[in-house]
Amino acid sequence: MTASLAIRRLNAADQDFAQHLDHLLSWESVSDDAVNHRVLEIIQAVRQRGDAALVEFTNKFDGLNASSMADLILPRERLELALTRISPEQRDALEIAAKRVREYHEHQKQDSWTYTEADGTVLGQKVTPLDRAGLYVPGGKATYPSSVLMNAIPAKVAGVQEVVMVVPTPRGEINEIVLAAACIAGVDRVFTVGGAQAVAALAYGTESVPPVDKIVGPGNIYVATAKRHVFGKVGIDMIAGPSEILVVCDGKTDPDWIAMDLFSQAEHDEDAQAILVSPDAEFLDRVAASITKLLPTLEREAIARTSMEGRGALIQVADMAQAVEVANRIAPEHLELSVENPQELLPLIRHAGAIFMGRYTAEALGDYCAGPNHVLPTSGTARYSSPLGVYDFQKRSSIIQCSADGASELGKVASVLARGESLTAHARSAEYRIKG
Repeated sequence: MTASLAIRRLNAADQDFAQHLDHLLSWESVSDDAVNHRVLEIIQAVRQRGDAALVEFTNKFDGLNASSMADLILPRERLELALTRISPEQRDALEIAAKRVREYHEHQKQDSWTYTEADGTVLGQKVTPLDRAGLYVPGGKATYPSSVLMNAIPAKVAGVQEVVMVVPTPRGEINEIVLAAACIAGVDRVFTVGGAQAVAALAYGTESVPPVDKIVGPGNIYVATAKRHVFGKVGIDMIAGPSEILVVCDGKTDPDWIAMDLFSQAEHDEDAQAILVSPDAEFLDRVAASITKLLPTLEREAIARTSMEGRGALIQVADMAQAVEVANRIAPEHLELSVENPQELLPLIRHAGAIFMGRYTAEALGDYCAGPNHVLPTSGTARYSSPLGVYDFQKRSSIIQCSADGASELGKVASVLARGESLTAHARSAEYRIKG
């Protein structure tokens, strides 16, 4: 007999709906004091002792017996070997996905620009790629080749000269498909280290690991905490929370499809969040039945069950307008508009990491091969942040070149403002250029 799943039901018409929704959405990416203290110790050790500390921590935490950093470096030839060790189907899938991701991100490239004012003053912006980017990839039994593609390819499209990947190999477990993805994505150097020590090495550099300008990629609480601490020394992509999906449905999509779409995020981990919003109460009942029916068929049933019972919800709204209000309030990582005409709703959506349009566009397609990046803002941060992209691996420098006439006119304005701030050197510097 199939055990039913006690998934939360909410109704936007209830007086305490906002309170219940806030409670449902609450999640804090907080390291406890012990984790924080340990991470700071690891960072300090890597800064002080470089390779020696990196080897020591890798042996301790990953169960290896490396004698030096030479044992923790994978040459390009090893990545190419991995391509021959995966199945032809896996290689084809990786290459198709990589091609689509690359083509999509090519559209994000920004060019430098200038314009010339009437007096000859030139203003503009110079767009320059970062010199070096660091990519953290979970290792061991975890298999995230898609993460390698999504993080490395935008960097390469942006023009980053060197992408350095760190991936732990606990107990010596090397994931061939991850290495194959690194080869296809154009990763330049690979070190088999992980955890906070890998983040510290990328941020500060060691004798073997070059310091990078930005660190991207997902990791556990130690990795996330380390990224927080090194931010400022280097850039980081984001501190990502658990995976999220919000499905807005008009009640006309196959309930089995919707249930599996919810599971596609719930199976990630116990803290993942899957929410369905619909004005059709009877449809919510049918989806609940599908959830109960299909849950036992999942390989990760226990994880999905914990996620759905702990942080999942079926929310009834008055109409599609209110469904959009709820969606904007949640600002989800992934938003499925599983409706007849998603184009009608799109202009109303203000906050979402990625928007999946129509009944046939499963969120899972975006995770792997649609083309747009799957590194997305979580925990409501889509209110102010964006998916990872080429722009994250580029920086912009302002260009200012004044003509003599332009310097004279601007100098008059700058003089007034500078003296108003009592910064007379500023004022006099500008005034020297004012024509008599």
